[in-house]
Amino acid sequence: MLRMLGSARQLCDGIPRRDLLRIGGLGAFGLTLDQALRLQAAQAAPARGKGSFGRAKACILLFPYGSPPQHETFDPKPDAPSEIQGELKAMSTPVAGLQVCEALPRVARVMDRVTVVRSVTHPYPLHGVAYALTGIPTYTPELETRSRDARHWPYIGSLVDYLDERRTGETQPTMPRNLCLPWQLNSRTDLDVSAGTYAAFLGQAYDPLCPSFDGPGLRTSPKYTEAQPRQFMDPFAATTPEGRFGLAPPGRLTETLSPARLGLRRALLEQFDGARRGLEGSSEPRAWDTFQQRAFSLLTSTRMRDALDIGREPAALREQYGMSLFGQSCLAARRLVEAGSRFVTVFWDGYGQFAGCAWDTHAFHYPRLKEYLLPGFDRAYSALLLDLEQRGLLDDTLVLWMSEHGRTPQIDSKPQGAGRHHWSRAYSVALAGGGVPRGKVVGSTDPTGGEVHDTPVSPKDLLATTFHLLGISPETTVRDTQDRPFPIAGDGVVRPELLA
Repeated sequence: MLRMLGSARQLCDGIPRRDLLRIGGLGAFGLTLDQALRLQAAQAAPARGKGSFGRAKACILLFPYGSPPQHETFDPKPDAPSEIQGELKAMSTPVAGLQVCEALPRVARVMDRVTVVRSVTHPYPLHGVAYALTGIPTYTPELETRSRDARHWPYIGSLVDYLDERRTGETQPTMPRNLCLPWQLNSRTDLDVSAGTYAAFLGQAYDPLCPSFDGPGLRTSPKYTEAQPRQFMDPFAATTPEGRFGLAPPGRLTETLSPARLGLRRALLEQFDGARRGLEGSSEPRAWDTFQQRAFSLLTSTRMRDALDIGREPAALREQYGMSLFGQSCLAARRLVEAGSRFVTVFWDGYGQFAGCAWDTHAFHYPRLKEYLLPGFDRAYSALLLDLEQRGLLDDTLVLWMSEHGRTPQIDSKPQGAGRHHWSRAYSVALAGGGVPRGKVVGSTDPTGGEVHDTPVSPKDLLATTFHLLGISPETTVRDTQDRPFPIAGDGVVRPELLA
């Protein structure tokens, strides 16, 4: 059992570590970032296991926020009536008996590398990212907008970071262990609904590191809602090859950062550069403790910047991923795990407007799927699996495609472009690599795709299985600041059906 001490902290000027890195990483060192990282460590026993345990050296979590429809992705119903089946039909794959949506031809060709779970189920048809990606046992809508609420449990990536640090004793990894792309979840909408991806009582030092992307949108996506006042040049629809990931949006000030404060941070960065040059070639330890050195390393590492530089990849490969923000984020995720990152999350989230954003297709369901969502997913997902495989990384990298819920089996024809609404009683998740079987279907649904027929799997089971594959016992507990034990995967259990 692990004992966790410490609590969430902010810097002395009130800016969390992830926000400081996001605005440029210019002011943390010397502005007590080390204080935010100075959490008392507890030593955990090394993880042990056999077979599939620890098969994955890294995990890439792909999270389509808003929730894709199971019918138009991995559980089409070709024999269902039109009000269930919809406008898109089914397509065969190399796996006998496994069909996917016809709008996913590239995905269809790689399904012999994938395990599909068609029977994921839970009781909360809400945008509960925290319910899907933490061990929290129950959920309410108010928690979606309260990212720092004391009731939240730690994000899976934060737990991997925290537990790996205690297992290895490595407080200064050469690459950050826990990252989110392309930016902090839903930070580019008119409503910041981003709970679920934070470290909770582990402390903000274990929040995911969230870089940013500077490429513009090149075309509009189909409308989100009928009342939408304007459309957006959405980078998830298309972006420029010149777009890059980095620790700061170049040339852009946040609302809370004045030119004077930015100048101070630039001056400090120049001091960092001088200090780094002084350290190089000197064997003296200097007066920095390990937490200060960790902060310095995060802000100045060329390895991190090089891994984020997707411009180093051939243009042809970038095109295979798709010149969309999701595609380029998947490429960056591959580069990050190749460089040594342990847990990388790629979100396809909202842009411009929150209501009905991303995969939340209450209206314009078919225009958004056909013109925007499915083509982007088709290219990026298939390219990621093939790229990992060609580099010999797929067997060591778990790729998990999952969302917070599914969508209704009955199509609502009243909204413009039709709609499917929230549905959590049955939906699909896909896993590949990292100790997962190839070409397998787990569970099934009824003829409408609305109820689980057999082998129900909960989001907590998916978390437990992910921990297991990463070499972390899902029975591990961490303790909060009040010394209460929390099981890292909630009530989830490892599912043998998902192990090779």
